[in-house]
Amino acid sequence: QVQLVESGGGLVQTGGSLRLSCAASGSDFSFNAMGWYRQAPGKEREFVAAISSGGSSDYARSVKGRFTISADNAFHAVYLQMNSLKPEDTAVYYCAAKKPRSLEPDYWGQGTHVYVSS
Repeated sequence: QVQLVESGGGLVQTGGSLRLSCAASGSDFSFNAMGWYRQAPGKEREFVAAISSGGSSDYARSVKGRFTISADNAFHAVYLQMNSLKPEDTAVYYCAAKKPRSLEPDYWGQGTHVYVSS
């Protein structure tokens, strides 16, 4: 099992920045990808960004150029640097981890709230 704990959410003004962190702990670190999803009020959860253990990354079109995902060398933590934040970025942000051969994340964090005021 793996536990994912997010931190770094909060309130920020439009144009501001936040850095989210996600720390993994437990006994199973066989996942090969970690990432971030978000769920805005009244909407479905959506993909934000992901990074593989090999270092390749992928971003949703809505955040590309503004958000940067990174991971530590042990691939036990993942970060999301969010710049030029917009009110539409307001959401609960979830950390996720996926094992090889899984189509969807196997593990989820509890979420951290990000609120961007206009």
